[in-house]
Amino acid sequence: MKIRALAVAALLCGCNQQVSSYTASSGSLALSNDDRLLYAVDTDSNQLFVIDAKSQEVVASVQVGQQPEKVVVGKDDTIYVANRMARSVSVIRRDDWKEATRLPTAVEPAGMAVSGNVLLVVNATMVDDSSVGSLMAFDTRTNEQLWEVAVGPEPRAVAVSGDRAMVSLYKGLGSQGADVVTVDLKNQQVLNAKTDTYARVNKSALEGTGISSPTPLPPEGGKFFGPSKFSPRGIESLTVSPDGRQVFAATLLSSDQVLPSTAITTEPFPGSSGDGYSGGTCGAGSVATPAIITFDGTSGASMADDVNGCGGQRADGQPAQVLSSGNPTMPIQGPSATAVDPTGAFLFVVGRESNNVAIVSTNSAAQPQQQGNDINVKGEPVDFGGGRTDAFGSGSVHTTVAVGAGPSGIALSHDGKTAWVLNAFDHSVSRLEQKDGVVQQVQVTQFTQDVLPADVVAGRKLFFSASDSRMSSQTTGISCASCHLEGREDGHVWNFTDGPRQTPSLAGRMLSKTAPFHWNGEFDGLTAFMAQTVNHRMGGQGVSPAMERQIAAFIDSQPVADNPHRKEGGLTAAQQRGAAAFAKAQCNTCHRGETLTDNSFVDVGTYVRDQNAAVVVDDPARLTHGGLNTPSLLGLARSAPYLHSGKAVSLKQRITDGQQADLHGKTSSLSDAEVDDLVEYLKTL
Repeated sequence: MKIRALAVAALLCGCNQQVSSYTASSGSLALSNDDRLLYAVDTDSNQLFVIDAKSQEVVASVQVGQQPEKVVVGKDDTIYVANRMARSVSVIRRDDWKEATRLPTAVEPAGMAVSGNVLLVVNATMVDDSSVGSLMAFDTRTNEQLWEVAVGPEPRAVAVSGDRAMVSLYKGLGSQGADVVTVDLKNQQVLNAKTDTYARVNKSALEGTGISSPTPLPPEGGKFFGPSKFSPRGIESLTVSPDGRQVFAATLLSSDQVLPSTAITTEPFPGSSGDGYSGGTCGAGSVATPAIITFDGTSGASMADDVNGCGGQRADGQPAQVLSSGNPTMPIQGPSATAVDPTGAFLFVVGRESNNVAIVSTNSAAQPQQQGNDINVKGEPVDFGGGRTDAFGSGSVHTTVAVGAGPSGIALSHDGKTAWVLNAFDHSVSRLEQKDGVVQQVQVTQFTQDVLPADVVAGRKLFFSASDSRMSSQTTGISCASCHLEGREDGHVWNFTDGPRQTPSLAGRMLSKTAPFHWNGEFDGLTAFMAQTVNHRMGGQGVSPAMERQIAAFIDSQPVADNPHRKEGGLTAAQQRGAAAFAKAQCNTCHRGETLTDNSFVDVGTYVRDQNAAVVVDDPARLTHGGLNTPSLLGLARSAPYLHSGKAVSLKQRITDGQQADLHGKTSSLSDAEVDDLVEYLKTL
């Protein structure tokens, strides 16, 4: 039986009354207020393309700043483009297709929202401090900056409900992962710096009552873990419902389950289907599971469900939390943009890594808590009366629609009949409509050509693909980018049987020059690394030498994160003193050369040996080279937390912990003032 698109109502229905902050567009694509024009940002060519929504022909193009990623439209049809690597927002007036002005922002502006006459912009870091990002406000009538408030580390997205703004912290620091911060727009003050999302997601696991599926393997001589706990991360999109009562956060849930090491990949843990990164708990399909977490639009409180509960009653008015497709051939991964249809009934989730759009009901109150039933597997509708049909099951979606490569934006028409998706890696727009009872892609139009080298273009598609069978299996459904978010890192510490391993950042670190790979250095080159990681852990069919070169070309092309501590005039006095302290403490013995690593293996006294630790205990006997690999320090300021275990949340903590033992440089020779200067210098690298 053909799977019906149960979101047909979302594409055919009328429109509820909207609050001023609601918009049915998200990410890299926006729609004019009269539904006539699409505004598509092209990150590679630094342009905004104006596209006729009906014919999908290009009307105009506007040069904007470096690496534009997000676009929003004001009530007066003014277009705002966040130029992530240019520290600015471009302002474009409709029908005057040129940049009217640029608004100076802090570092790496990303998420934006227009509320009344105020444009809100989220900055990844402040101008002088990489440890905290900000929410900035501009008057849209005068372009004057009104205020800026610090919100937390690495924020990305913003949504407005009434007089409150909710801002996502992209990766978070520590075991509890990413979160959402609530800001009072009237007083420009942070009301809630964090929520209890982590506690709610892991309620039964923390209480010891959850179901662990699969049962993790106990590490040799280490700690046996019970029910898996999940940390949200990668919250790139926040979407407010039309009535302002709910805010939906698209996220990834990272598991702390014990993952098989190189030595035991032929003996995967139960339920893993042979893939080291597959398996999960109660609908969580892999170690990086896409999910929707709902927040109360009035209070900012989390309405998350217990992932380990496997059948607990959901709160009224929130969608199924874990996003698992009823179609076994189409995983859902890498949620990059979200939009609620005008009725508020359906949430559209764009999967950048799975190249599709998932459509989910925003109300799960009527959904029975069943797993593995015919309804969930077949995806068939159930009539609840009143013209409403729902398919359900833990993490189910109504339908998934395949689109182009790397989708990063979506826009819905005001009448709900049409949706458009921007496919960033193809530079194309997909048009979705209801046809023959199914929501499907009915038109694809490419609006510009590739400007990047061919190997970089191909490598990026491979790096971000969770649907290419060469890179990942259908049961695993993850990509390289599922852990290396944005080609960087996720701040998460994974539990391998030989010890805790934090995801290292890749961007700007000259990966091809820093072999061997992994903290243990067990892979002498990319060929060995890909064979193990792609085939055994991700479940892919394998990477050819050509694919390996393409992936390496993409990674090496990625710039280091924008750094507020690098000044145009060179090093400050404190940073110069820090450079001297760097040499005095002999840090340059191992961290040297253009890559700031000699690729050696050392014991710097950071092994985890405490049996009560929150991560697996290290097993030094299983280290290939008798120590851990010296990491590059490039981009250090934006890659917290630090160490292989993620124990140090700041650079100063890393230096002062065990300072007197001199296992990590001769730091005992440094005074307190020199330590502070050293930190200032390290932030510039």
